[in-house]
Amino acid sequence: MKLQNIFSALVLSVSLLSVQSCLDFDSPADEFQATDVVLDDVIHFGKADSIDYLHQTTQEGLNSAIAELSHEVLGQMLTAQYAMRGGKDGDYPGPHAYQRQFTLGPDNYAQFATIPHQDFMYGTLTSTYDISLDFNPGPNSSYLIVKNALVPLLNHPQVDSIPELKAIGLLLLDYSSQEVADLYGPFPYEDFKKNRTEAPFTYNDLPTIYKGIEANLDTIINCFRHYPTRPDWYKERLRTILQQYTVVNQDAQNGVETMDTWIRLAASLKLRMAMHIVKVEPDMARQWAEEAVEVGVVESKEQESAISLVQIGKDHPLLEIWTSWSDARLSASFESILMSLQHPYANYLFKKNSDPIVDVNTNEVLEADTRITGIREGAHTGQGQSYGNNQYIAFSSLESRVISKAPLYLMKWSEVDFLRAEGALRGWNMGGTAQFFYERGIRNGYLDNPARVNKTFTGGIDDYLKLEQAVDYTYVDPTGETPSMPSVTKIGVKWNDGDDRETKLEKIITQKYIAQFPYSFEAWTDLRRTGYPRVFPVLNPDDGDGSLLYGDIIRRMPFPNNDDSSLRDIQTTGLKALGGADLQATRLWWDVNEPNF
Repeated sequence: MKLQNIFSALVLSVSLLSVQSCLDFDSPADEFQATDVVLDDVIHFGKADSIDYLHQTTQEGLNSAIAELSHEVLGQMLTAQYAMRGGKDGDYPGPHAYQRQFTLGPDNYAQFATIPHQDFMYGTLTSTYDISLDFNPGPNSSYLIVKNALVPLLNHPQVDSIPELKAIGLLLLDYSSQEVADLYGPFPYEDFKKNRTEAPFTYNDLPTIYKGIEANLDTIINCFRHYPTRPDWYKERLRTILQQYTVVNQDAQNGVETMDTWIRLAASLKLRMAMHIVKVEPDMARQWAEEAVEVGVVESKEQESAISLVQIGKDHPLLEIWTSWSDARLSASFESILMSLQHPYANYLFKKNSDPIVDVNTNEVLEADTRITGIREGAHTGQGQSYGNNQYIAFSSLESRVISKAPLYLMKWSEVDFLRAEGALRGWNMGGTAQFFYERGIRNGYLDNPARVNKTFTGGIDDYLKLEQAVDYTYVDPTGETPSMPSVTKIGVKWNDGDDRETKLEKIITQKYIAQFPYSFEAWTDLRRTGYPRVFPVLNPDDGDGSLLYGDIIRRMPFPNNDDSSLRDIQTTGLKALGGADLQATRLWWDVNEPNF
């Protein structure tokens, strides 16, 4: 068995070198031509991340493969995509799964939102850093749906007859794998790809996961760039399959008949990962980032990757979570950032307080509909989801007309521009200046709602870009339960070449943070790796596992598994891969306590 594994590893190494030799970053995708390198059965041994993109199939072979995959596994691609943004049981994204994936954890860690009550039907959450055994596994549960849906497809022998389909499945799996790795840390990435279903599982460390994903992305991009050489009958049949089984881009609606959008998603993910590792692997980060930009990243709204709620006829899950259930409210930190910078969102994205709020110390009343009002992270809020029992329910919710049809983004154009702005600031070749990408990122950073033209944002953005100094602002909790806090945002918006690099970085990340809303995974990662945007200290950090002190931010979510076999795996390989104790204060591989420059 060991000899077989060694042989397989050697074959894979040779094949990956062959694949890499075909990858020409100097040629635009539409000019890509297959090389004379012939990949035969030496690469074609059915591994989930081996893609023989030079494989030629007949029409009969293609039809046979599609028939078998459709019968067994192809429908699971939709299950996976929906689960990436709050879907479960093969259904569309909905509030229950979305809440467990985002709202009950990362949305609060990024300080976008705060939970205004402590009691839930299926558990309790004392405050922001409380570890709820009911809720902590939420993002991992969504990931497992993605994994369980895609891995059987990736390991199915017939999928090798449709390399582009396999590449899309692998891209979706790796996208989700990167997300979950940045939340919890190590997990059995390689075992999962092999479709291993029984313990023991070996936890891979983050360098292994990141480098494995990056190697996959290069192969995926190469596969997509080979697509123009396919015969027309193959392309037509594949487009029909993609229209039926993919929902994370608008290629069908936009009449896109190439793999360009998928290439840009893969390259943009590589750029995102590059920026994550910039402090721990700076040379590798620069190489990945420059390669990604040269291939071609997202550069327009049409090239974004997102689930369109208009197309599937559903509302954004946050609409019910924030407005109907009253399970989330604006964070005081986000309020302070928006008000200090006079961002257009302060005028229309969040509602003002819905009801009067009484200061418990002075009896002073904040009348209804007075101002947007956030809750301090870590506050011990009240019980119940009714204003009559809990004043925090009256704090700022989301405007329904803005959030209802906003896309569920995987890769937003503005995020890519802010990544390029940071890369340019670091002296990398990003295809433009830091100022150019920074300002374009701001202009296109609004929460898009295709059902409603947002003139409030676009009409005020020119003035916003001219703001040289932050406006003095003090957060005040109208209940009097938590301390007032002067804004910690002191930078302006206007780009100033005379600013030092640290100030420029803070501007980039602060604007990226605003544009990312409500996608909290990337916002929380930026907060951990850069320290930006500046946010208020979380109250009552001792409600967590005891590893955090006042002023600390949570560095990771504890491992989500608590069954006996998983606990044994964590003890055997998980903690070593993590490089520390299973605590909220343990930093992940890329989260090093070093200066940004």
